[in-house]
Amino acid sequence: MTSSFEFPAVPVRLSDAERDQALQALREGAAVGKLSHDTFLRRMELVLAARRPDELAALTADLTSGPDREGPVQRALFGGVRAVSGFTARMRKVWQVERLPVLRLPAAPTHEPLRIGREPGNGLRLSHETVSRVHAELIRQGGIWVLRDLGSSNGTCVNGRRVIGAAVVQEGDQVSFGQMSFRLSAS
Repeated sequence: MTSSFEFPAVPVRLSDAERDQALQALREGAAVGKLSHDTFLRRMELVLAARRPDELAALTADLTSGPDREGPVQRALFGGVRAVSGFTARMRKVWQVERLPVLRLPAAPTHEPLRIGREPGNGLRLSHETVSRVHAELIRQGGIWVLRDLGSSNGTCVNGRRVIGAAVVQEGDQVSFGQMSFRLSAS
């Protein structure tokens, strides 16, 4: 007499990697126009709520099958387009930085900071509504230039990043005081 014993079905838990793979397939599908924005959002919610691998497969099946499936030629073509798009964006940014007005760093060493702001008493007076009365200061300390925000309302930025306290700057950096931007130059 043989008895057959069946083990109860144990639910398979999805890994984070499986969810990430499904989300990546949705992002790529939306990027190439296979999914509308609303469909992408709804499927993303369903991927995060899925409990089984077959549920994930159903959510991405139409993105990875069929005649318009991305093969090696399409991947190479899309990769080339992404590379060219990234290059043009970087070129545009470089072009914009090079066209900025130049802010010359003081040539003579001084222990006094160069104050920057709207008030007439500042060493560099900027008459723009986004610049605070006393906005920032630039000082040379131990052979390096330090730009310090003085509690301005609209912020001081170096290369697109907001200065919290102080930041080391050098020739070629892009600095912004409110909405006024400059390129630092030593000569």
